[in-house]
Amino acid sequence: MPKISIVFGVLLSVLGLYGYFGMGKVSITALIPLFIGVPILILGVLAFDKQRLKHSMHAASVLIILGLIGCLYRLVHKIIIGNIDESSIILILMSAICIIFLILAINSFIEARKASEKKQAVE
Repeated sequence: MPKISIVFGVLLSVLGLYGYFGMGKVSITALIPLFIGVPILILGVLAFDKQRLKHSMHAASVLIILGLIGCLYRLVHKIIIGNIDESSIILILMSAICIIFLILAINSFIEARKASEKKQAVE
């Protein structure tokens, strides 16, 4: 899961930079994917230490959930007021990235729990 966190952190960071520089949205809010991506990237690097793995991945999952909630809130708000523009693409992509990461993280947590229970049953 640490490698996956690094990949998704880079994806979110690139998305934020593209939203800011590539789409001409010179606003601090265009960098929100970057503000979520960089900590995810850092937590992924920290997770290579076995002692920090569990806490790092749980923290990354919490950040992803917060990013997803904020992103979906903003997207629904744009739909309600009828202000769908090119920045909505960034919101949709960020939502998809967050959902995929969250699914992978939950699956990883389930597999880790099963492995732990199996190990305890053997001992």
